[in-house]
Amino acid sequence: MELRRIDLLVLAVAAFTAAWTPLLGQTSQESPANPYKVRAIAEKPAPRPFAVHSGAANQAAPIEFRTPGQMTQNDRDVEADGEASIRERVSFAGLEFNEGKWSYQQIVCPALPNHVLLKFMRNNGKGDESVFTASIPRMGDGRVRIIPVLRRGYSLFSPAPVNALTISAFNHIRAEEHDAAPSDWLTTGMCYAALAGAHPLAVLEADDTEAQSFPSGVLATLEEPVAGGAIVKFLDIAPQPQPMEWTMIFDGKGKLLKATHIPAPAIRPRIIQLPAVEIKGRPLPSTVMAADGTQMP
Repeated sequence: MELRRIDLLVLAVAAFTAAWTPLLGQTSQESPANPYKVRAIAEKPAPRPFAVHSGAANQAAPIEFRTPGQMTQNDRDVEADGEASIRERVSFAGLEFNEGKWSYQQIVCPALPNHVLLKFMRNNGKGDESVFTASIPRMGDGRVRIIPVLRRGYSLFSPAPVNALTISAFNHIRAEEHDAAPSDWLTTGMCYAALAGAHPLAVLEADDTEAQSFPSGVLATLEEPVAGGAIVKFLDIAPQPQPMEWTMIFDGKGKLLKATHIPAPAIRPRIIQLPAVEIKGRPLPSTVMAADGTQMP
């Protein structure tokens, strides 16, 4: 009986070895080819609403403001066709367009070539000024829009430069352009500032930092976040109570999401007094000239 048990055990081991030998042989060879097809997927770049241009001029060209006499005949015709719609929309805002003497200028904005942009003003004296801007589509593809800026010296809602209604109107105007002409980031930002009531003049860089003096603050810059979109910043140095800093945040499709408008702190010359010293036997003055040429007594 014992011999039979040993024989059965030997047969079982032999059968097990025979069954697993082919599998063990496969493990010593290379793995079979992957039956699945692998396709490399290129990473999509983050959406950028503006193209970056190199070699910009030292000072950006200002947005042009034209009197009615300086407007082209075609633009005057567009203004005449849209005047009834402007009056209707202004009456809803309570801007008293039928009262007093109003004047207007054309805002020539290269970033919005398919619209005639106008700035209307009425000045009844210091502290009593009313201002609004209007856009009229040239080809009739869109609607007449107005942006209230001031009513008798006060903002109707929040200040126009940061107002949600101003941002919404600007986005609708840009959408009506249908990408007719690609616009650069700085011109787009300055057009928004003009529609919000400013006469913007932005500086890209000082031509001669020793000969020129600019207020402190950001010059014109474009920031592109990793997630996409763009942040446009520029310093408006046009004559006004004081220079202003603009910041505009756009999404990847060029839609304006937020705008800020804050005063830029002015640079004031300082006189620094230093102790009298001598270099190689020659005394140096104990005062330093200020930026405006004044000197400590």
